[in-house]
Amino acid sequence: LCQFIRRESAIVLEPGKEYLVESRLGPVARREGLATVGELVQRLQVTRAASLRAQIVDAMTTNETSFFRDKVPFDQFRDVMLPALLTARREDARLRIWCTAASSGQEPYSLAMIIDATAQLAGWTIELVASDINSEMIDRAKEGLYSQFEVLRGLPIQMLARHFHNEGGEWRLSSSIRRRVQFEVFNLIDSFDTLGKFDAIFCRNVLIYFDARSRARVIERLIDQLAVGGYLFVGHAESLSGMTSRVRHIMPTIYRLSEDHPREPALAGAELEQSTA
Repeated sequence: LCQFIRRESAIVLEPGKEYLVESRLGPVARREGLATVGELVQRLQVTRAASLRAQIVDAMTTNETSFFRDKVPFDQFRDVMLPALLTARREDARLRIWCTAASSGQEPYSLAMIIDATAQLAGWTIELVASDINSEMIDRAKEGLYSQFEVLRGLPIQMLARHFHNEGGEWRLSSSIRRRVQFEVFNLIDSFDTLGKFDAIFCRNVLIYFDARSRARVIERLIDQLAVGGYLFVGHAESLSGMTSRVRHIMPTIYRLSEDHPREPALAGAELEQSTA
């Protein structure tokens, strides 16, 4: 099971995680009519069924998130990075942003609300792409429906009043904000070749689950997708120190591609998958 998860998603299951496996895969086993997780793993060994494989990967991914999580990166994006990009991209009047681990949507929707409140972006073309390996989370994110607990975690009350309405005890995000985000199912070990360049990439609190080699390779490939002058945001427990010299560390968790560095060889999706075997 560890080998399968690592091969499919680059996520490393450390020793001592048996309880996590049982709690997350138990429901999958029951849906498949199996009595134990052991029987589920046995079936995995003899089948190539894409649906079963996807269920297992989805169940084993961590989906902890909240609106404006850690706050500071969003404040910096609004107050520092966005004004800089407005100046740098004025002639094109176009920005592309990618949230690589969107989970149930709070991170990209937080960015969408910031963009909505930025008057200088009127008339600009903003492409906000949000992806996640977990298809169930992507489906939930598209709905934009959150519990009372979820909207109280980091969401300023004025934004709740402006962008949400109560719907049977839960909170539905306005369609105008939902339309700003393009959600996709995407695996970070797959090819990035069709994605194009981005002015800002948020890859926060996901690389901590990868082994060191996969983490370094994904970082290089993310940098390849940055436009010159673009920003890369990582999580507080994640650092690029000693991993790359292609981006400049400008403040905690935030890096910038300040010069047109030559492209360094990076593993393609299939090669990256082999490196995690």
